[in-house]
Amino acid sequence: MTTDPVQNAGGTREATPGALRRGARILVATFLSLVVCLLAAVLWVFHGSNQLPGEADQTFFVSRGQSFASIVDSLESRGIIRNRALFVFTAKMYGGAERVRVGKYAVGNGISNAALFQMLRSGKGNLLIPVTIPEGSRIRAQAKLFARMTGIDSSKYARLALDPLFARSLGIDQTSLEGYLLPDTYELYWEQDEREILKHQVENFQHFFNDSLKSRAAAFNWDAHRTLTFASIVEGEAVLNDERPIIAGVYHNRLQKRMKLEADPTVQYMITDGPRRILYSDLRTANPYNTYRYPGLPPGPVNNPGRASILASLYPAQHGYLFFVANGHGGHWFARTYEDHLRYVRMYKRQRARQIVKG
Repeated sequence: MTTDPVQNAGGTREATPGALRRGARILVATFLSLVVCLLAAVLWVFHGSNQLPGEADQTFFVSRGQSFASIVDSLESRGIIRNRALFVFTAKMYGGAERVRVGKYAVGNGISNAALFQMLRSGKGNLLIPVTIPEGSRIRAQAKLFARMTGIDSSKYARLALDPLFARSLGIDQTSLEGYLLPDTYELYWEQDEREILKHQVENFQHFFNDSLKSRAAAFNWDAHRTLTFASIVEGEAVLNDERPIIAGVYHNRLQKRMKLEADPTVQYMITDGPRRILYSDLRTANPYNTYRYPGLPPGPVNNPGRASILASLYPAQHGYLFFVANGHGGHWFARTYEDHLRYVRMYKRQRARQIVKG
C-alpha cells in the first residue's frame, strides 16, 4: 500500500512550505488590520468630531480652583464632548490636566477632544472680555461691574483699591485709589487677577495724565491728587458734556473768591446710606468732605472722573458764574448773583412740582 507523502507515521499531515507562507501572510494581515483599526480608533478618540447641539459656537468658562472632574462634568452636561471617558482618556494621554487655564472660551461646533483639551491647557482660546466703566463710578461700583462681567472677587478688588499700602506699590501715595481708576473700556480675561486689573487702570490714568497736563495743573498749584479731587466734583455734577467746562469754571470762581464749594457730590460721598436725597442735617455734618461746611477742596476724589471732566477742570470756561441749579432737562441754569440763583431755584421747584402732579 502506497504511503501518503504529507502524513507521518502517526497519521498527521506535515505543513508544506507553501501552507506556512500562506498562514504567515494571514497572521501578518490580521495583525496589520488590528493595528490599523487601533490607530483609527485612537485617531477617532483624539481627533474625531464632537457634535455640539446646534451650529453656533458655545461659550465655556473655567474658573479659579475648579477641579478637572468638575470641568469635564460641565463639558458633558452641555453636550460639548460626546463621551466623558474618551475625553478623560485624551487628557491623560496628553498630560497636564491639572494645568488647565482659567478663562472664557469659544468652543466651535465639532471640536475634537485633542483640540479642546489643548485649548484649555494652553489657554490660547481664552477670550478677552470688554468691560466699560462709566465715568464717575466709585470703587465699589467698579468692583461690582468687574465681578459681573469677568467673574473676579469684588470684595478683593475693593479691599485692594482701598488699601494705602497697595496704592503706594502703584506709585500713588494716598489712602486709596479712588479717583485714579480711570473710566474706560478695558479688555480683560475671565477671572483675571484683581491686582493686575487695578494696576492696568492706574497705569491708564498715569499715561493720560502726561507732562503737558501736569504742567497745566501746576498753573493752579495742583498736583494729580488735587486735580482728580476737583475733577470728581465736576464729574458728579455734569450731565451734558458741553456743560463740564462751565461747571468747572463755576468752582474755579468760587475757589478764587474763597467761597465754599457747596458741592452736592462731596456730601453724597460722605453719606453712608447714599446716594439719596440730601437733607439739611447732612449739610450740618462735621465731615471733611462736607463742602457746605468747610472751604476749599475735600481731602480726595469722590469718584473716578473721566477724561472729559479732568480736561474741563484744567481748561475751564472763563465766565462770571458763581451758582447753578438743575433745569429739569439734564442741564443747568447758571447765575452770577445769588438773587438770580434763587430765582432759578424757584423755577426749578415749580417745574418739579408740576412733574410730581403729572406723574
